[in-house]
Amino acid sequence: MKLTDLHKNQGLKIEGVARRGGVADRYGKGAGLVPDRKEQRKLDAAAGLVPFACKLHGDLVKEITERAQAKGTGLNETVAELLTKGLAAKK
Repeated sequence: MKLTDLHKNQGLKIEGVARRGGVADRYGKGAGLVPDRKEQRKLDAAAGLVPFACKLHGDLVKEITERAQAKGTGLNETVAELLTKGLAAKK
């Protein structure tokens, strides 16, 4: 086999790896992958979380998201905190 053929084959191998999306999960690369929706629903149900949808005014949503970003928490945690405080104040 000629040297040019070896280089050509090496190039094809490299291109093949790039097309497949790289090397298989090594060293924990795949550990941070988010589960699909069905698995996420099962995890949420096991944690006692229930989906709760409601319609709010845009200004209120904007204020909640700004508060969540300022605290560095997620939107779900911020809404849960605000609801808990609001319900405790009503008692």
